[in-house]
Amino acid sequence: MAGSSARSSDRRPPSSATLGRSVRIAVLVIVLAVGAAIGTEFALSSSSGLKGTVKEDSFASKAVRGRLRFAIYLPPGYGRGGRYPVIYYLHGLPATGSAYRAFGFVPATLEVRRLRSIVVAPQGARDGDSDPEYLDWGPGRNWETAIAEELPAYVDAHYRTIRGRTGRALIGVSAGGYGAFLLTLHHLSSFAVVESWSGYFHPTNPEGTEPLELGSAEADAHASAHTLVSDLRQAVRRYPTLLAFYIGTGDERFEAENVRLGQELTAAKVPHVFRLYPGGHMQSLWQREAGPWLKLALGQLHPATER
Repeated sequence: MAGSSARSSDRRPPSSATLGRSVRIAVLVIVLAVGAAIGTEFALSSSSGLKGTVKEDSFASKAVRGRLRFAIYLPPGYGRGGRYPVIYYLHGLPATGSAYRAFGFVPATLEVRRLRSIVVAPQGARDGDSDPEYLDWGPGRNWETAIAEELPAYVDAHYRTIRGRTGRALIGVSAGGYGAFLLTLHHLSSFAVVESWSGYFHPTNPEGTEPLELGSAEADAHASAHTLVSDLRQAVRRYPTLLAFYIGTGDERFEAENVRLGQELTAAKVPHVFRLYPGGHMQSLWQREAGPWLKLALGQLHPATER
């Protein structure tokens, strides 16, 4: 566990994203006003009040041997042309096959902050297979391949994105934070930003209390961000990547592991952003910090372009 001086330093927000009290209140007001589905998020069918457009799309995935569904937010002005960076947002697990539809606080926060980006929230589980941990398990269950490779290719081909890694951020909450980190470390050539919000860094059981063994020591190592740290210093020189993560000080399951990863990255001299905030493993923390962390992510990507 970090000492008191490190903990105090870690509580500072990202320096590039200070959020005033009035804007924080505005974010909460708009999100609460459109709330439904999970916590205070809202589903596709909800009356959101967004200025942009939210719709559902899907494509035939070889990796999961079926349709991979996703929700997509197109910002105001999308219809007039131009290209946009993309925030890929991964939901938590265990989850139903429709959990991807509840992602509304992300575009709501973008609009309050006047940040322009497409947001893509993919399906990360099926009904009856609620905790695949964003990993490749074999034919029909290769979630990592579907989300890290097939999904960006489809989105780039069908929407006006800034193509390539300089236009992509991968962000997730809880198990989605684990998925975001692991997929980015496995695919540094595809994503320039990764953020884990209250995530963890090795596969766990559905309760998040025990490691999930994958059948071999090699598979376990491949699925752990900790084992990849030693190679990151050289890798991020070739592919400059924002590695950023935070955790609530009241998150009894995952705080210690987040502190550990921060220490490992520091020891390996890998640039990163790590913060500790008051709060637990809860939606209110993610909403509260969404503004500065989305701004931080988009600040590393190629900005939206006019036609």
